[in-house]
Amino acid sequence: MMILRRPFYNPSLDFRSAFEELDRIRRQMDEIFGDLDRRPQGLLAAGVFPLVNLTEDKDKYYVRAELPGMKSEDINISATGNSLSISGERKIPSEGEDVRYHRRERNAGSFSRVLALPGEVDVDKIEASHVNGILTVVIPKAEVAKPKQITIR
Repeated sequence: MMILRRPFYNPSLDFRSAFEELDRIRRQMDEIFGDLDRRPQGLLAAGVFPLVNLTEDKDKYYVRAELPGMKSEDINISATGNSLSISGERKIPSEGEDVRYHRRERNAGSFSRVLALPGEVDVDKIEASHVNGILTVVIPKAEVAKPKQITIR
């Protein structure tokens, strides 16, 4: 008589119970490491805020930043020769004192983002608008940064 043995087979661990076990382990890890995710009020989570797209055409650079729920007066924009700074304070109203969070991903606090622009800009002609949570900054290129057409003789 021959006994066949599978080294990693556990009859009590079927397909569904394996996922239940993984879920149990994940919940335990969340309990153990959950305190690491509790940051002091006013600090934003790790990551980049605001999310930004930087594009250009022949004459201008365009910066579009996602700033949902923010007011224009809470946003500061400044520019130098080849960089743009967007900063401000994100305010989120309190949910109350006796509130228990199940998930907290939106944080309030100050932020600052500096973008290096690909070339020199004309800082005196920069325009900005803030519509439906999207900040759009139109940045004219400096004359020295614009491509020049050279005539061949």
